[in-house]
Amino acid sequence: MLVFLRNFIRKFRKSLTDYEPLVRIKISRSALLHNYEVFSNIQSDIKIAPVLKSNAYGHGLIPVAKILDEKSVPFFVVDSYYEALMLRNENIKTPILVIGYSFLSNIIKNTDKNIIFTLSTPHQVREIAETLKQPQIFHIKCDTGMNRQGIRYEDIDYVISLIQSNKNINIDGVCSHLADADVENSLHVERQKTIWNTVVPIFRSKFNAIRYFHISATAGTQYIKQFDANVVRLGIGLYGFDPVPERKLNLIPALEMFSVVVGIKTIKRGDFVGYNATFSANQEMKIAIIPVGYFEGIDRRLSNSGTIYIQNIVCSIIGRVSMNMVSVDVSSVFNIKEEDEVCVISKELSNKNSVTSIAGLCGTIPYEILVRIPERLRREVID
Repeated sequence: MLVFLRNFIRKFRKSLTDYEPLVRIKISRSALLHNYEVFSNIQSDIKIAPVLKSNAYGHGLIPVAKILDEKSVPFFVVDSYYEALMLRNENIKTPILVIGYSFLSNIIKNTDKNIIFTLSTPHQVREIAETLKQPQIFHIKCDTGMNRQGIRYEDIDYVISLIQSNKNINIDGVCSHLADADVENSLHVERQKTIWNTVVPIFRSKFNAIRYFHISATAGTQYIKQFDANVVRLGIGLYGFDPVPERKLNLIPALEMFSVVVGIKTIKRGDFVGYNATFSANQEMKIAIIPVGYFEGIDRRLSNSGTIYIQNIVCSIIGRVSMNMVSVDVSSVFNIKEEDEVCVISKELSNKNSVTSIAGLCGTIPYEILVRIPERLRREVID
């Protein structure tokens, strides 16, 4: 029966990918590994923990994990128990740190020693101390001044006493997060450093088996030598974007999005395009329809302002971005035909449809553009 179910699941999964998609995401294995090495070389005694939360910043949780599973990293970082289970179901071997909040019920039911939970409130620690019957590994998150998740300094002694009351609670890491790490000589970072470098010795003195101390993400690597820490949580930098571009780290974006032309037509002067007639042709022009819209992660703020590349020619988005379609001006593209490939998001930083350029047009940050690319779009690992 078990063999039958396994075969059925394999066939079902294959059926979900046995078609030619209109929209494709290409993920560069070599770019991810290059970016990983760039940060690994910043300081040789600091370990890199890849952050795979939010579908690996839109790049695909499973494909990115499979690429990095071959590396000797201390753990992967995800936000939820659900993400951790997805990785385990794909036989990912690297330990997984769930850095977001977790319900007590999920922690209690977990039997996987390589799934590690983060405790971030005194209430959560008290519940665990009163309930946990089997040994589990945890990281403790401290609030060093960001005033988001984390245990405040004044609650640390109480939390430590709770931990010590239950021998099944094994603390393997202490963490926090920097609020202003992308700013050079930040006073906020200086304040957080003072608290962090006070907190860490307290935990070291109480729990001598703790292996990992981590407060820095990508931006914080510029401050890492100032902190008593031995791990960096590498998120956006892994995918080719640096919140501190002045460093010129030569990162390589790992994601591209491609689609195809699904319609071509000529419109006359005065014709409008799209919802609410926000674009009106001032001359006869040729337009193409591309099957991507805000459901596919193409921000509606790109209406009448974004670009798509066809045959390496910049083609302006005209009219409103629809749920599953955009129209582009292809008057300057010769010999265009249906099903020609188009580049929707480029990995070339100089292109007008790079993630950084798109974020600028939308008045947001690359993080948002990336994580809004839906999980259902097929990711294809290249090189």
